[in-house]
Amino acid sequence: MAQLRQRYGELQARDAEVIAIGPEGATEFRQYWEGHQMPFIGLPDPEHRVADLYAQEVNLLRAGRLPALFIIDKEGEIRYAHYGGSMADTVSVDTLLSVLDQLA
Repeated sequence: MAQLRQRYGELQARDAEVIAIGPEGATEFRQYWEGHQMPFIGLPDPEHRVADLYAQEVNLLRAGRLPALFIIDKEGEIRYAHYGGSMADTVSVDTLLSVLDQLA
């Protein structure tokens, strides 16, 4: 998340928007968001409704919700999807920028 915050301008320069969805409730999510000065949109999803829509794995034995990342175009079509197999299995901003450049 820190990488996304630090390099958000590079994503915006490619006409991309970041929407981060977290498993916390609204109060806890807001505190994190404000405390870390996140510049992009954040959405609490404590009941896993959005996670379920995108088939994101929720596994309480593996620390909760595993990472997932999607690039969705302006028509609502998923153009890139990454489902993490562990909490450390995330996509780098460099990879995101490369995918966005290829899709442009």
